[in-house]
Amino acid sequence: MLGTAIYAFGLHYFLLPNQLMEGGVTGIAILLNYALGWPLSISTFVLNIPLFIIGWRILGRSHTGYTVFGAISLSVFLAIMEKFIALGWIVPFRTSNDYILAVLYAGVTLGVGLGIVFRFGGTTGGVDIVARIAVKLKGWSMGQVILTLDAVIIALSLLYIPKEKVLYTLVAVFIASKMIDFIQEGAYAAKEFTIITEAGEEIGRKITQEMERGVTLFPAKGAYSGKPKQVVYCIVARHEIRMLRAIVRGVDPRAFIVINDVHDVLGEGFKEE
Repeated sequence: MLGTAIYAFGLHYFLLPNQLMEGGVTGIAILLNYALGWPLSISTFVLNIPLFIIGWRILGRSHTGYTVFGAISLSVFLAIMEKFIALGWIVPFRTSNDYILAVLYAGVTLGVGLGIVFRFGGTTGGVDIVARIAVKLKGWSMGQVILTLDAVIIALSLLYIPKEKVLYTLVAVFIASKMIDFIQEGAYAAKEFTIITEAGEEIGRKITQEMERGVTLFPAKGAYSGKPKQVVYCIVARHEIRMLRAIVRGVDPRAFIVINDVHDVLGEGFKEE
């Protein structure tokens, strides 16, 4: 909720007053605001409803629960911001000669907000659901699906805003992505988990069933105890870190976990060549 509140603030205080754009379903809602004057809070929620239904049927309850909560939370805080602005309690930052300042602060606030949401296992809906469905049905990379959809939505904004504003938007999106990584403790596109445990098969089974991620098991032996152990090796997306930790701790609270940054991943569920 804190993350969606910060994100909603960044949208209404820095982005909309300066006719900048955003990707995903939020970007479509912003286009509708520019073209038709529709409130961001309503259009964001309405656009997410069919995606909730599709995601619920294809991905299941566990994959869409946090997404539904995040999207509803975002719509609520967008509505609160709209009310505060209408009452004059908040005056948006609007500039005509210093867009760099607006872009920098828009990128920082949006990135911090989304970073908090992702760090605690949530999303704001929309493109995330589409990307998860594409991964499950087609095996495409989630990052590539999100990037492609965002690029299409931002490109469509050329119909309503000057190209200079679109270029400024790309700078804001870049800054936001870096802030998301920073909030996520320097995460890159993926994280590598090496787990040493005596319950490797059960952990591997839960990961494949609940997260639909591939797992590799290596036989091992404790040097001091001499007991047989297993090494569970798995690569996950950065927003799945919390979920994987919870699975491991739920099965074996004494498991030894090593998490490393991964700069590039080739294979099913990630990047395909």
